[in-house]
Amino acid sequence: MRRLLSDAVHTLAPPQGDRHGPLPPLLLTLTVVTGLVDAVSYLGLGHVFVANMTGNVVFLGFALVGAPGLSALASVVALVAFLTGALAGGALGRRYTAHRGRLLKAATAVQTLLFVVAVVAASVTAGQVTAGVQYTLVVSLGAAMGVQNAVARRLGVPDLTTTVLTLTLTGLAADSAVAGGAGPRAGRRILSVLAMFLGALGGAALVLNGHLVLTLALSALLLAVVCVVTHRLSATGAPWTASPS
Repeated sequence: MRRLLSDAVHTLAPPQGDRHGPLPPLLLTLTVVTGLVDAVSYLGLGHVFVANMTGNVVFLGFALVGAPGLSALASVVALVAFLTGALAGGALGRRYTAHRGRLLKAATAVQTLLFVVAVVAASVTAGQVTAGVQYTLVVSLGAAMGVQNAVARRLGVPDLTTTVLTLTLTGLAADSAVAGGAGPRAGRRILSVLAMFLGALGGAALVLNGHLVLTLALSALLLAVVCVVTHRLSATGAPWTASPS
């Protein structure tokens, strides 16, 4: 238990000289954003995900055989938008391959702009989701989350992918002492799961009470904060900014 708590504390407040510097708490913030935005997309945009592409592939299969409440078109649009964002994120990764701080700053700046587009689009109809608003949001949010997923992968911080938890949960169980493992990074893994859960919980509470625009605005604010903080912390060229590979 002491080791788990220590790992959690070091994830939230990395010690000086940690090879990933401030990246763990920043990526946890992006994980919260994932929970918020998937609450918006699933509950407010017609049962489609913009961050969880496994869910969209499954929904597409269901929709093609006539499952009610699902749209094959929405799933395809989300997949294409996400892949487009991932392509952009990959390009950013290659451009800033030697500086993780600049990479994260650039990625979150792009994401913030895409979320602002979503906020404006949703505000025009006062949060009412017309067909035009639905697909504008699916495209802008899907692209933003594709960028995030690609960049988190490039940053290479273990157990902080920010958009998927399947492998994190698998590692938490498979590497545990109960399974005969050493339980590495258990505190970080639990925090990652908790961050997405809290984002989804808060997002669902807001969306179900008619605050879709507010949920998007909160997500945009968190992204902007990550962008500004990353800019300030990486300006010194600290060792953590170097690529881990």
